[in-house]
Parts: sequence; C-alpha cells; structure tokens
Amino acid sequence: MVYIIALLSVIFLGLAILVVSRMASVVKNAAGPVEENHIGMSNRINAALFMVFLVLGLIGVIWSFEHSSNYFLPEASAPHGRRTDSLFWLSMAIITAAFFVTNALLFIFAWRYQYRAGRKAAYYPENHKLELIWTVIPAVVMALLVFTGWRAWRDIMSEAPKDAQVFEIVGKQFNWIVRYPGVDNNKLGAYNYKLIDNSNDAGIDYTDEASFDDFTSTTELHIPVNKPVLLKIRARDVLHSVFIPHMRVKMDAVPGMPTRFWFVADKTTDEMRNQTGDQNFGYEIACTEVCGRGHFSMRIRLIVEDEASWQAWCKEQKPLLSSTPELAARIPANLKAKAAKYLPADGTTAAPADSSTASMQQGGGVSIVSAAIR
Repeated sequence: MVYIIALLSVIFLGLAILVVSRMASVVKNAAGPVEENHIGMSNRINAALFMVFLVLGLIGVIWSFEHSSNYFLPEASAPHGRRTDSLFWLSMAIITAAFFVTNALLFIFAWRYQYRAGRKAAYYPENHKLELIWTVIPAVVMALLVFTGWRAWRDIMSEAPKDAQVFEIVGKQFNWIVRYPGVDNNKLGAYNYKLIDNSNDAGIDYTDEASFDDFTSTTELHIPVNKPVLLKIRARDVLHSVFIPHMRVKMDAVPGMPTRFWFVADKTTDEMRNQTGDQNFGYEIACTEVCGRGHFSMRIRLIVEDEASWQAWCKEQKPLLSSTPELAARIPANLKAKAAKYLPADGTTAAPADSSTASMQQGGGVSIVSAAIR
C-alpha cells in the first residue's frame, strides 16, 4: 500500500510540474507581440465552425426526436394519463423553444461579433429593462406550470369516487398478489401481516366475514372499462412500485405504509389491439423499484374488459377459502355458519392449518420472523 501511495505521489508531482510549465508558456506567449492576421484567421475559422456546429446540432436534435418517437407509448388509456401527457408535452414545448432560442443566439452571436481589427466591444454596466424582462417572463411561465401541475396532482390524488371498484395489490419478492373483494358489496376483508404463511400469501384475516369471498391471483388483474378503479397497495418485504405504463399509473408499495391510486381505464384490451394494430398487445403491471435479483419477474397481465365480461369472469373464480380449505381453521366459531357456503361441500379441513395457527399464537416472535422471511 505504501508503494502505491508513493507511485501516485510521483505521478501527481509530474503532472503538477507539467501543468505549471504549460501555464508559464501561455503567459509568456500572451506577453509577446500578437500577429493580427493570425488572430483574424483563427477567429474566422472558429466562427464558421460555430455555425456549422449549430446547424448540424439542430439537425441531430430534430432527427433524434423523430427517430425516438417511433418508440413512444401510444395515447394514454386513462383520462388522468392524457392530462399528465398534455402537461408533459406543454413543458417540453416551452423548454424546447427556450433551448432553440438560447442556443441559436449563443452561436450566432459568436459568429456575428467575432474579432475584427479596430472594432471595440460595447460595454453595458447595467440594463434594468433587459434584466426585468428575462426575470419576469421566466417567473410567470414557471408559476403557470407549477400551478397547472399542482391542480393536476390534486385531482389525480383526490379521494376515489364512492362507486370505485376496489382491488388490493401486494408486492413481495418477486411477484404481485392481487386480491379481489368477491361479491359482498365491493368490500375487501381485513388483513394482518402476522397471518402470512404459505397458504395465505396476502395475510387475509378470516375473523372478518368480509374476507370469506375474497379471492387472489398472482398472474393477472381483471378490471372493468369506464369505471373508477381503486388500487389499495402494500408491500410484504421491501420497497416495490406499481407501474401501469399505458395508463400512466405509478405508485410505490411501501412496507408498513399502505398507499393507493385510483384511475379510470377507458380503453379495453381489445380496443388497444385494434388501435395499435398489434393483436398481441397486452396491458401489464410492472415493478419500477429495483427490489432484488428477481426484480425482472415482477410483472402480471392487466386485462381491461367490458362490465358484463368482467362480472362473468369474477363469478367463475373461487374464493380462497374454497381453493384452500385449511384456512377454515382460522374462522371464529361464531362465524363458521356464514363461511360454510364458501367451503367445499364435504367440509374437509387440513390439520396443518390448526398447528400453524397455534404455533403463530404461541410462538410469538419466531412465527413473525418466519412469516417475514417467507
């Protein structure tokens, strides 16, 4: 280590000597006589190169935008998404106009006011009118952008309508769990992270009778078109983020801090296939927070369909109690009669659920840690 430090010190010293010698050479040349013709030619060449760079640069910027536009997302499939896009493109238009104006002036001035023998530069110690213009105009534009952005944010993040269809989406390493409220007046049952185990990934609490008809999916989320949808979002382990790119939906899933996002999907999956000309098109929900080695796999399909199709699909699904009857052991005795219609006809339950529940009640911290690890 000492030898490495010594070697770096020698290299640094050599570079310092080189810089000082070059600076001395520059100062010496600056103090000597200057050839007017040489300066004039150099400035003319540099001024011409500035103009060439300006033209080629603008051509490159325009070409880059036109080329990349082929990869832009299609028009948003949600009203709030189209509003967000309009604000984005308004901001881009203002920024682009300022970019072209300022850069054109920068390069044109370098060419127009290049060095010429006998011409002296004008000196403005102050210009209050000019300073007022370039201060007030940007301030007004920025204030308008901030105000319109704030109004959009206020509306997008407002409380969901009372008739919004409710879903829950839970992020965990490395997949999403979607929970549907069944048919009980659009109400999801309670949950408790202490109840999470291999048969109850979402930690559904079966002491709440609203949970009896809830069902889950880890592969797809079906939602009705033209109806408000409220996503209740949470995470089991680390930070995740719910992202529906075609609807401009993005909200973090934070452990211990439930979040939400509501929106209206106004284009079905089939309509988007016709609009894009891609019969393989499909909406998806992805994770946009790097959450570990399996982050790439956190994607599920999102199917937007008409109300009748969506209702028919939901009726075909089985509550988690029906597909995992061992969960019945977690139902309080006073609610077993209400839960009976969701259980298999033979009423069988698996013994491991009893032991699992007992171990969670008696094991305390150990069961909580094991649930967190899973």
